[in-house]
Amino acid sequence: MHRTGILLALLSAVLFGASTPLAKLLLGAVDPWMMAGLLYLGAGVGLGLMEAGRKLAGQPASEAPLQRADLPWLALVILAGGVLGPLLLMLGLSRTDAASASLLLNLESLATLAIAWVAFHENVDRRLLVGAGAILAGALVLSWQGGGQWGWGAPLIAGACLCWGIDNNLTRKLSAADPVQIALLKGVGAGSVNLGLALASGAPLPPPALLAAVLAVGFLGYGVSLVLFVLGLRHLGAARTGAYFALAPFVGALLAVGLLGEPLTVRLLLAGGLMAIGLWLHLTEQHEHEHDHLPLAHAHRHRHDAHHQHAHGPDDAPGEPHSHWHVHTPLRHRHPHYPDLHHRHRHDGAPAEADEPPAHPHG
Repeated sequence: MHRTGILLALLSAVLFGASTPLAKLLLGAVDPWMMAGLLYLGAGVGLGLMEAGRKLAGQPASEAPLQRADLPWLALVILAGGVLGPLLLMLGLSRTDAASASLLLNLESLATLAIAWVAFHENVDRRLLVGAGAILAGALVLSWQGGGQWGWGAPLIAGACLCWGIDNNLTRKLSAADPVQIALLKGVGAGSVNLGLALASGAPLPPPALLAAVLAVGFLGYGVSLVLFVLGLRHLGAARTGAYFALAPFVGALLAVGLLGEPLTVRLLLAGGLMAIGLWLHLTEQHEHEHDHLPLAHAHRHRHDAHHQHAHGPDDAPGEPHSHWHVHTPLRHRHPHYPDLHHRHRHDGAPAEADEPPAHPHG
């Protein structure tokens, strides 16, 4: 289970990391606001075509759909992560080189971890905090331009990372639902808003070949990457998924040096080394203790493992994995775990479950 979540988070990071230097390559011919809209629109349109293909092929859906109670959270996710985040990134990317911008995106994992710890009470131990400090130190190295100067590119990218940290933690509340549906709605909603604002400001649409390239980058780097990230959240929780996602900036920085011919400077190497130490500390964390599972009822894609021992009703989908509404009875045991859907317990003596179980959609 944990290895699956780690792999999903790392694949998400590779796809998103590759999108940064590719967006930088295209940004010279596309307005930053237009680019922000098209990237998410490419994600939404691409995933919409995938869903249409699945339905035409007669393949049944195995994921739980979003419920009405999820919509306010989804709206906040679209605003923070889909509208503000990419806009700030494109503005920052236009003011700094792609390699530095890629490494600065490590701040997203730091923002995700801090919000998960403070606002959602996910357990964060000393190892994770030291790793976060190393990542922050690397970001400060990249921000400094010498002679007492701080560039605007780094603060704008840091603002994008804060927006995505908020986005990641809010998406955590939706992670039981269909990740393709979440990413599709986010892509179409956020892409349409930024595209409309860009057109209203006078930004022109790029020519067809360039338009197709931007949409393709958005589909893979924002759409497929987000689907994998939501699945990672389901297995690992927000803080740990954000930590594994910190691989993305290294992928982007390496591609920027190789693809765009940007220089491999001492500042870049020092920042990369500090951030690599932080990532290694996050990746090598171990967490195991005896814990309680409180009664919980929800719907999500699952197999009948140690946490899913329940009877089926006549309307529940056959075969595994499948999705249906089910109830978890109280359970106490010990095993290695992360704060996934079934391990969101407190470590400070407070009540074990911070999230309210949702109401049954049929009553």
